[in-house]
Amino acid sequence: QVQLVESGGGLVQAGGSLRLSCAASERIFNMNAIRWYRQAPGKQRELVAAITSGGMTNYADSVQGRFTISRDNAKNTVYLQLNSLKPEDTAVYYCNVLKGSVWSQYWGHGTQVTVSS
Repeated sequence: QVQLVESGGGLVQAGGSLRLSCAASERIFNMNAIRWYRQAPGKQRELVAAITSGGMTNYADSVQGRFTISRDNAKNTVYLQLNSLKPEDTAVYYCNVLKGSVWSQYWGHGTQVTVSS
């Protein structure tokens, strides 16, 4: 069982920045993939960004060029840098990992990001 703890959320004005962190309870260097999702009120959870064990990244079109996912294997932590924030980025952001040959999936409890206009 992988425990994930997100932090770094908060209230920020449009155009501002935040850095979210996802600390894992075990080594992340060999996780198949680590992903950030978000869920806004009344909407489905959506994939925002992902990074593979090989370091490949991909992003949702809506955040491409504004958000950056990265990992620090020594700290077992994954980050999501959020720049040029917009009110529509307001959501609870969740960390998610895929692990092992059966691609077991684990979720954190989320961190709230609120962007005011």
